[in-house]
Formats: sequence, structure tokens, C-alpha cells
Amino acid sequence: MSETEQDIPSWLLESQEYEPQHDRDGFIRKSMLSITGVLSRFRLDDGVEGRLSPSAPAKLLFGLLHILLTSLSGNYFFVLIMLACLLVRLCFLDGKLLKRIAGVALASAALTFAIMLPAVFIGQSHSAVLIATKVLVSVGTAMTVALTTPFNRLTGALHTFHVPNLMVLTVDLALKNIVRLGQIALEVLTALKLRSVGRNADKRSSIGGVGGVVFLKTSEAANATYDAMCCRGFEGEYVVPRERQWRPVDLAWLAFSLFLVLAFIYLQGAVQ
Repeated sequence: MSETEQDIPSWLLESQEYEPQHDRDGFIRKSMLSITGVLSRFRLDDGVEGRLSPSAPAKLLFGLLHILLTSLSGNYFFVLIMLACLLVRLCFLDGKLLKRIAGVALASAALTFAIMLPAVFIGQSHSAVLIATKVLVSVGTAMTVALTTPFNRLTGALHTFHVPNLMVLTVDLALKNIVRLGQIALEVLTALKLRSVGRNADKRSSIGGVGGVVFLKTSEAANATYDAMCCRGFEGEYVVPRERQWRPVDLAWLAFSLFLVLAFIYLQGAVQ
């Protein structure tokens, strides 16, 4: 026996065969996959401006106007016009963005129609279809604005419309820290999976521990962000660069929006 082996305890030199009992970890695995998918989408959703995209303030203003007109309209023909405009706009987007927007919008419309399904049996099928189409157009428009505008330009657009600095700062920090919060939750779930050996009959007890650790780590990250802001001389004034120059495409969108407003007034009067 060598000198090195003499220094090692005898119980470490004994071979042991241990096979832990198989246990299902579907909750941890599915949670990790869900968080990873959300994080990957947030990393990609930094906003990609496509062709015919107006500036961020104009895009936000026109998007809110189109959603408002669609929501207030009682004329199904006008709602179909807004749907046609949305479809034309989607034709200029990337295929991945188009798939995501269409998936969310169609799912929202289908859920709305399912909720309104009792109206069909009492002879109000037109109302169910109208509301479902409105949801389809509104969700599609909101998704288009969100996915084609970088987050920093969205917050800058809010500042352009004189939204209070505190609200803009809250939105900006929330958007930037969602990814960090997901990373913390993913790290905690990974650590839990690596430390879970054998069968655990009481899996529910780990939920509180995961939530507590995520809360503590999030609190530490928030305190670190606050200290960093204080060290950099932050005194509560949140300065956001504004886009003051109007693009030629903004004027085209403005003219088109005015046309939609006139069409809304005309068709709404036709309904009444």
C-alpha cells in the first residue's frame, strides 16, 4: 500500500453501489423548460423595426388609436376594415414574428368566442363574432407594436407623451429585470434538480423554499441596483432621449389614421 493510500480513510476506499429510487421530476423539468422559453423570447423581443415602421411615439399613438376605434365601433364592416389593415401590416413582418402574433391573437379571439358562446344560443351570434373579431384586431395590433419596437424606444415614447418620470422608470426597470428574475428562478430550479436524489414523497414542501429563495435573491438584486444608482448620482430625475424628428412614413401613417377616423364616423352614423 502506498503512502497516499495510507492517508486516505478506509471507508473511502470501499466501493459502494447505490441506486436511488426513480422519481418523477416533471414539475421541475416543465418549469425549467417554461422559464427557458420565456427568457429566450424576451432576449429576442428587443424590438425589430421592419419596413414601413413609423417612429416609436407615432407607432404607440397610432396603435392606441386603432385599438380605440376598433373597440368603440359597432359596425362589423369597419371592424373588418381594421382587420384587413392589420393583415396588410403583418405581411411586411418576419415569419417568426408573424407566427407569434397570429398565434396569440387567434388564441385570444378563440377564448373570447368560447366565453361568448352562450350568446349564440339566444340569437346573438352577431355579437359573439363581433367581439371576437375586435379582440383579434386589438391583440394583433398591440402585439405588432410591442414586437416591432425596442423597449428603450417604448419608454422614450411614453416620456414624449409627458408620462410621469416615476411611471416611466418603473416600466423600464420592470422590463429590464424580468429576464433577471427568470434567470434567478432557473438557477434555483437547477440547483433543486441537482440536489434531488432518490424519491421525494413530499414535493409540495419545496415550492415554498423555491419561492423564498427567489424572493430573497430578487431583493438582493434590487438593493444592488439601488446602490449602483446612488453611486452613479441618480437623484430621481429619469432622463430619456426623445425622438423629435418626424419621418416621412409618420406622415403617411397620420394620413391613413385620419382616413380611418373619417370612415369610423361615417360608418358609425350609418349604423345609427
